[in-house]
Amino acid sequence: MTYHRVKFRRERAFAFTLAEIMIVVAVIALLAVIALPGFMRARKRTQASQVKEDLRLIDAALEQYAIDTGKRSGAPVATADWIAYLKKDTRLYATGEDVLGNEFGPQTVDETPMVPYETYIELGDVADDEFWEPFDL
Repeated sequence: MTYHRVKFRRERAFAFTLAEIMIVVAVIALLAVIALPGFMRARKRTQASQVKEDLRLIDAALEQYAIDTGKRSGAPVATADWIAYLKKDTRLYATGEDVLGNEFGPQTVDETPMVPYETYIELGDVADDEFWEPFDL
C-alpha cells in the first residue's frame, strides 16, 4: 500500500497591518492640517465678498428710496424703509443683517453705507481697508 501525502496548500489572506493603517490615517490627518487653514481663509474671504455685495445692494436701495419718497441728502432712513427696496426672499431682506449676523442698521440718504464694525474686525485678517472701498469705516 502506498500512502500519498496530501498537500494542503494554505493560501494567505491579504490584509492590511496595523502599521499600514496608521500610516494612511497619519497622511490623511497631515493633509487635513495643511488644507484646513486655506479652507477657513477662503470661507472668510467669501463672507467678506458677500458683505460687500450687501452694501452695494443697500446703497442702491437707499438711492431708490430717496427718489421714490423725495428725501433730500442727509435724511435718515430706517432699516425697515431701505429693506423694502430689496429683493424679497433673501437673507438681507429678511434680517437686515450681514452673513455674520451684525446689523447694517439705519442709513442716511447720499451717504455710502458702512461695514458694521464687528464685521470689519472679524474679517480684518482677510479683507483690508482697500478691499472695503468705498464702504470702509
